[in-house]
Amino acid sequence: MIVLGIESSCDETGVGLVSEGVLLGDALSSSMDAHARFGGVVPEVAARAHLEAIVPVLHQALDNAKLQLSDVDAVAVTAGPGLSTAVQVGLASAKALAFALGKPLYGVHHLAGHAAVDVLEHGPLPSRCVALVVSGGHTSLLLLGDLGRDPIVHLGDTIDDAAGEAFDKVARVLSLGYPGGPSIDKAARDGDPRAIQFPRALSRPSDPAYGFSFSGVKTAVARWVEARVDAGGEVPVADVAASFQEAVADVLTRKAVAACREHGVDTLLVVGGVAANTRVRALAEERCAAAGIELRVPPIRLCTDNGAMIAAVGDLLVRAGAPASGLDLGADPSAPLTGALLAGPWR
Repeated sequence: MIVLGIESSCDETGVGLVSEGVLLGDALSSSMDAHARFGGVVPEVAARAHLEAIVPVLHQALDNAKLQLSDVDAVAVTAGPGLSTAVQVGLASAKALAFALGKPLYGVHHLAGHAAVDVLEHGPLPSRCVALVVSGGHTSLLLLGDLGRDPIVHLGDTIDDAAGEAFDKVARVLSLGYPGGPSIDKAARDGDPRAIQFPRALSRPSDPAYGFSFSGVKTAVARWVEARVDAGGEVPVADVAASFQEAVADVLTRKAVAACREHGVDTLLVVGGVAANTRVRALAEERCAAAGIELRVPPIRLCTDNGAMIAAVGDLLVRAGAPASGLDLGADPSAPLTGALLAGPWR
């Protein structure tokens, strides 16, 4: 079975083709440059970019896989969560393809795709693992079983800004540009992560063990910079970037390792765009090694939104015998994560 996956939840238009856990080919188009001058993603700009990119990206993915459209056996697509107009473009495209080819359609949850993509690099996931999904729109700790069959258990989520969102906002404060993740990561290489002690929110014993909050650390950075400027001092951008990045990486990895210990899990999966951050990766590796936990992180190119991850979760659903979604499937921009499939009796 060859599964074609389509991703359009934000500013990347992705198409991937997967069969039996193997990535056959994929292609990606990003509208990031069009959003840079706004300091963040503009939904209507993103939707227009998806409309323009979806057909060329589809053809490129097929060419890279050396396949024809007629070789496709099933179509998977992000049905949520995401920007409403952006999700609609990918969903409409997937419905058209499924209808024209006479093949089943699977509407899948975007975050399940992030978790599934590691299968393409490191093989099947263990029967139980903890996943830290950390991106521009999401920061969640999940307890996973069989992604194709089992419910997904939320251990904790962010109560305000996602980690990636905080990176973008702090980068703006430091005039480092958009997107903030890569620019802060780069600036932090020349800084001292111990120079400034920024707060670690929700770290007290009375706080939710696996909850996250990044609004406070973002505000703390902004106030620190403002006070420095008001005092007539020069802002040490590299030190601020490194100290902020350390605060975020510390909270993320500490809570993820604690979740593994509490639930008797010996594998931690770190996925999503912020999983590309070098300090998050390094600290996760250090803490997992000390705790005897296997760390799995996809290659950087598969951490950000892409079509391969949607094809990967679709492939798992197909092999698990999951029921297909109907062509009346609607987009759900704020879809709760209870399972990989967004429609049907398994939801």
